[in-house]
Amino acid sequence: QLHFVESGGGLVQTGGSLRLSCVASGFILEHRAIGWFRQAPGKERERVSCVSSGDSSTNYADSVKGRFTISRDNAKMTVYLQMNSLRPEDTAVYYCARARRSSRCEGADFGFWGQGTQVTVSS
Repeated sequence: QLHFVESGGGLVQTGGSLRLSCVASGFILEHRAIGWFRQAPGKERERVSCVSSGDSSTNYADSVKGRFTISRDNAKMTVYLQMNSLRPEDTAVYYCARARRSSRCEGADFGFWGQGTQVTVSS
């Protein structure tokens, strides 16, 4: 059964760093694009970053470019999100998700979600 477990969230001050982990099971991680998303209270869920399979190409939302880095370790069935220079507006529940069928981030439809991990950035 397909399953994700996110971890690494917490409370951090502005300018601090966190590293989120998403451990997958129930499928072959290297065959699918994986994304990190976030949802703040009262706001729509947004895609923060995505990493494709194969060449592990990445993309980022403009709001996190230069601060966040996504990476994947297929052997460990894990995708990471390194978050630096955190801001209060980064406060949200962060989720990882798998593309339903695509190995590429471009045009991917994400359909399988973890339970999320809370990130809170204090000012």
